[in-house]
Amino acid sequence: MSFTIRTALLVCSLGWISRSESSIVEVQPGENATLLCSKLSSFPTHTVWFRLVNRTQPCCISIYNSIEPPSFCDGVDQEKFEVTSNFSTIFLKIKHVDLSDTGFYFCGYYTNGLPVIVNSMDLQVQEEAGETTNLTTLILSAVTVVLTKVIICLVVKMRLQTESESSPEY
Repeated sequence: MSFTIRTALLVCSLGWISRSESSIVEVQPGENATLLCSKLSSFPTHTVWFRLVNRTQPCCISIYNSIEPPSFCDGVDQEKFEVTSNFSTIFLKIKHVDLSDTGFYFCGYYTNGLPVIVNSMDLQVQEEAGETTNLTTLILSAVTVVLTKVIICLVVKMRLQTESESSPEY
């Protein structure tokens, strides 16, 4: 069984992923999102980036070690992601995000036969105000104008009735 599959299975089976302790990263569609993974290990290790799909399936994105360039897991669009590092942090850059990139991302490394989850982030891509929002705004504005006219007409009618009742007829 491959390294990434074992890591993913162990992480899920042991329930080490906690959404309540993750940080939230909010971005607009089309922007780039950069997620951070702290290097806590002092010895060379393979750091793995995952994305949780359907809240149950970890999907490997990339494997990184300080000796070789990062490698991407099967099925990952390499143009979409970029992995870089400095002395203390490994960065996962997601280019030109869209709504499909929304999800739970986590990173960690494999040591002594066990996975260690270092960081977890909840990436939230904000939905653009599209045609639906504009149509809703237009409809609500039209309803407001119509109701305002109805109220004005009723007020005028009530005043006219009150004036006609209070004035003596000859």
